[in-house]
Amino acid sequence: MSLAAYCVICCRRMGTSTPPPKSSTYWRDIRITYQARKELHKAVRKVLATSARIFRGPFADTFSTVDIEDHDCAVWLLLRKSRSDDRAARLQAVQEMSEARHWHDYQYRIIAQACDMRTLTGLARSKDSDLRFFLRPPPLPSLKEDSSTEEELRHLLASLPQTDLDECIQCFTALALSESSQSLAAQKGGLWCFGGNGLPYAESFGEVPSATVEMFCLEALVKHSEIPTHCDKIEANGGLQLLQRLYQLHKDCPKVQRNIMRILGNMALNEHLHSTIVRSGWVSILAEAIKSQHIMEASHAARTLANLDRETVPDKYHDGVYVLHPQYRTSQPIKADVLFIHGLMGAAFKTWRQQDNDQDLTEKVSEDETKYTTCWPKSWLARDCPALRIISVEYDTSLSDWRARCPTERKSIAFRSNELLRKLRAAGVGDRPVVWVSHSMGGLLVKKMLLEASKRPEMNTIINNTRGIIFYSVPHHGSHLAEYSVNIRYLLFPSLEVKELSKDSPALKTLQDDFLEFAKDKNFQVLSFVETLPTYIGSMIKLHVVPLDSADLGLGDLIPVDVNHLNICKPKKKDAFLYQRTLQFIRDALAKDLEN
Repeated sequence: MSLAAYCVICCRRMGTSTPPPKSSTYWRDIRITYQARKELHKAVRKVLATSARIFRGPFADTFSTVDIEDHDCAVWLLLRKSRSDDRAARLQAVQEMSEARHWHDYQYRIIAQACDMRTLTGLARSKDSDLRFFLRPPPLPSLKEDSSTEEELRHLLASLPQTDLDECIQCFTALALSESSQSLAAQKGGLWCFGGNGLPYAESFGEVPSATVEMFCLEALVKHSEIPTHCDKIEANGGLQLLQRLYQLHKDCPKVQRNIMRILGNMALNEHLHSTIVRSGWVSILAEAIKSQHIMEASHAARTLANLDRETVPDKYHDGVYVLHPQYRTSQPIKADVLFIHGLMGAAFKTWRQQDNDQDLTEKVSEDETKYTTCWPKSWLARDCPALRIISVEYDTSLSDWRARCPTERKSIAFRSNELLRKLRAAGVGDRPVVWVSHSMGGLLVKKMLLEASKRPEMNTIINNTRGIIFYSVPHHGSHLAEYSVNIRYLLFPSLEVKELSKDSPALKTLQDDFLEFAKDKNFQVLSFVETLPTYIGSMIKLHVVPLDSADLGLGDLIPVDVNHLNICKPKKKDAFLYQRTLQFIRDALAKDLEN
């Protein structure tokens, strides 16, 4: 009989033995007996804990010298399990940790201090994880004497290679360095200089110059971080710590924080930088951000964490590719993908919000992003179809070259489609059945992407797995938008995107003809919606952006809806016709795949 079993029997016998006769020494005897039983129980618990450790095997070398209290044994066993060679055991350990509800603070700290990078990332991507699992980021290094975050940011940007860059990166970098030089000179001279090229981009003369310059620098760094070797330079020159300082300083500026998250998400594409990113304390910040009620903040954090999580995420999410669902680790099998592609002046989140008050097609719509907190693909579609991976794509567009994000950038539909196709394939699009959902120019990109994929053998899975396409007011035969030059500020010099949408565009006609030829022997469904109401462009012009004849692809159903061009993809509520018909189409197109 084992020592543990013998102790248990003795304990039970003591607890059930006949009580002693009453006497003057009774209370003293009871007190001694109680103390003895307490000590014996404590000894038994230690023996049982030791036996459990022996039967389960010794701890790994990392934990072999730790003096473990009996009540902490479960915590350390989970830590050991999280470092198992068995992937399933590691995933189970992280799940059990995330489900812990009754631990003491110090037990969460044990995990936080002793877990490895893989476990910490897994906890950050677990929906129910307690934030006590994450230590505060380490103290940031002090700024150099007579320096500022703006100056440090400029030095970081200037330290990056400036040769062999495409025109757009050169433009962003030159603009940022020029503006920062003038800003620093003005600060030291006691006044703000208005001679820089960035003035047309400023919101107003009253904006804080340093904040404007920091935005220019961050936008340039976003472009540089798309180049792996430049990511190495950013890390080597203290960029992770500097970006963290800026993130904390600008808690009230979502635009700054989002650009920082974009840089971090790009750096996380490089696996050799993962350990440095984790050590710098970013996972703690991301774990909190992913729980945010603000969809953009949560989605940017989710993208970065997914790129860090090589344990469960084989795909890589490049800049502009955002997973709306699932954003956490999940046991729900993902059986299909639904991709949302916005149109001219749209965005990955705001395009797919609920319908709100009438708005015009000006820069105010695209710049005032702080008010857009609703995204129906994430809040409605994810609940109705939890087995879907829902991805929204973002890319820069403009009505006029005067407002282009990069003045030297001239991106055609063909160029953008190849760029998006590469990013989507890296995200694993094509490995599962796919439904495409597009608005306006986004539908033209979908058509071009499918045509390009059909010409490349490595992209054939995208064609074979496409089950359906939804077009929201897509100008298959062009739009009068490019022909309007009354509002000189916006359309006197229309951007390349707008020019390609003109009624007489040869590229648009070729795209339409080629797509019909391509689609005639393909087994996917098509559903089109079209607006019937005009849209305000500026304050005076009212235009029917996509007329009925232009929205007619020549395939599938075409449904007119009494809304304008902006609201054609924005249902008023969940039981509105627009959403319910969209949901029905997705379910029908993926019916066989979702059943399996």
